[in-house]
Amino acid sequence: MTTKKVALVTGAGQGIGRGIALKLAQDGFDIGIADIPAQEQKGEAVAAEIAALGRSAVFVPTDVSSRSDVEAAVEQTASRLGGFDVIVNNAGIAQVKPLLEVTEHDLETVFSVNVNSVIFGIQAAVRKFDELGVKGRIVNAASIAAIRGFPILGAYSASKFAVRGITQVAAQELAPKGHTVNAYAPGIVGTGMWDLIDAEMHKINGKPLGKNLQDNVEGIALGRIETPEDVAGVVSFLAGDNAVYVTGQVIIVDGGMLYN
Repeated sequence: MTTKKVALVTGAGQGIGRGIALKLAQDGFDIGIADIPAQEQKGEAVAAEIAALGRSAVFVPTDVSSRSDVEAAVEQTASRLGGFDVIVNNAGIAQVKPLLEVTEHDLETVFSVNVNSVIFGIQAAVRKFDELGVKGRIVNAASIAAIRGFPILGAYSASKFAVRGITQVAAQELAPKGHTVNAYAPGIVGTGMWDLIDAEMHKINGKPLGKNLQDNVEGIALGRIETPEDVAGVVSFLAGDNAVYVTGQVIIVDGGMLYN
């Protein structure tokens, strides 16, 4: 008899989060889909895709910058799906701006989503893991910008370096409980986030729309843009049984851009 497995994926209404949610559903997980209320229609569409795969899914409206929202998302996922084994702290935002122009509000916005939410997710997930007697898996969204800072992505790079540090600390603190904590570091993924980055870089350097993205893709050794499915495969490994002895790691999945 197969044991029920449940995962919560934040930012799962579209892009990388959707890809991760679908892949984990294919792996046999029931899925909590956490995203902002404005993404409810997309989130429910992802839930329908998961149902078509024979798994259960629930959409949970969540502002990941709110501790209480993240706690509620974990609680609702566990209660409605009957368990809790994995959290994927995937939700994130980008900002393209020269460092000298970054404002206090910019920092608060980027860090509240990219960093605070990861800590809130870890805290809420561990409380639920311990309540259920589960040795859980925590998987965080880093980036190649967590390995090397990128110009005009200062606040974003800083936030992803923070995720890398949090992942290492949490892995050490939670190892005695049997929980693992890892992160994935995507490169240039063909999602709406990179459309935004390309458009904002166009305003700064004047290159035609699409050229900044093209230039970055040309630097990928495997010669193509990354897909959400490429990222999801790494998350599948970190959330699955084959990664039981892996913790505190940031796995680069960029097609050959950075070499660590």
